[in-house]
Amino acid sequence: MHVLVTGGSGFIGRSVVARLKDEIQVTAPALRLPTSDISPSHLNDHHDNQLFRDWNDVMAGKDVVVHLAGRAHLMHDPANDPLSAFRAINVDGTINLARMASQHAVKRFVLISSIGVNGRKTDATGFNENTPPAPHADYALSKWEAECELWKITKGTNMEVVIIRPPLVYAGNAPGNFHRLLQIIKAGIPLPLGSINNQRSMIALENIVDFIFLCIHHPAAANELFVISDGTDVSTPEIIRCLAKGMNRRSYLFPIPQSVLRTGASILGKSALYSQLCDSLVVDSRKARRLLGWKPTTPTDTALVKAGHDYMATT
Repeated sequence: MHVLVTGGSGFIGRSVVARLKDEIQVTAPALRLPTSDISPSHLNDHHDNQLFRDWNDVMAGKDVVVHLAGRAHLMHDPANDPLSAFRAINVDGTINLARMASQHAVKRFVLISSIGVNGRKTDATGFNENTPPAPHADYALSKWEAECELWKITKGTNMEVVIIRPPLVYAGNAPGNFHRLLQIIKAGIPLPLGSINNQRSMIALENIVDFIFLCIHHPAAANELFVISDGTDVSTPEIIRCLAKGMNRRSYLFPIPQSVLRTGASILGKSALYSQLCDSLVVDSRKARRLLGWKPTTPTDTALVKAGHDYMATT
């Protein structure tokens, strides 16, 4: 089997390539970051900054495309029109890639999307594959549009589609807000989250890599959508305590009424951050278990403790 991985030098992509390179032949164009830690004997490394290249040189002879590259969340987005910037890469770039894959008779196209397509938070019931899409931000909207265009492109062709919508993917080297949380815990900064009693679904890096690998070759994954998670939901205080344990640090949590936190976040323009820390987001991933027989390789508490330990080992 010959696999093309886009974004092979990104946070998830590096681990996907590491899993694949000793098991199947993989080509991993690195769209942003260097890949000096990956053996060049297994890769054709193309340092592009966009997804509009001519892919003929690497697409020929490929059986599967795993599409991880794209424009991700930016805490301080410099774009004057962020939605257009997200669409240019996540939608138009995906369309370009998928069309070329179809032209080269690629058998399967695996798109890593986002649970944000379904929404920002859940109430009584969790998100599943039948939950109507309700993208909550520009990034999530671009991912939903990419999904729709991908289904259109492959209609009437022999190329199979697999779409994966993960929640937060975490590890000791995770970027974004998870990295910021690791920094805060390491510094011993008290957090006003002691009274938060939410439930968050997440997925450990090793678990999503294992699921992607399964979707590359499992016959039953063809033309399916999956929402996935570790399968164990945890509160924000539990996340912090597990990370602190892995760091061999104390967790400093003090209670403030959630209504006060919500109001303060709104005044400061931090409503999205408040939602990530205080609201619930639960994912029902039973379809992946039932249809593919998939079981996460690492429990949530173990993976969180390991994330804290790994972060300390590299800082």
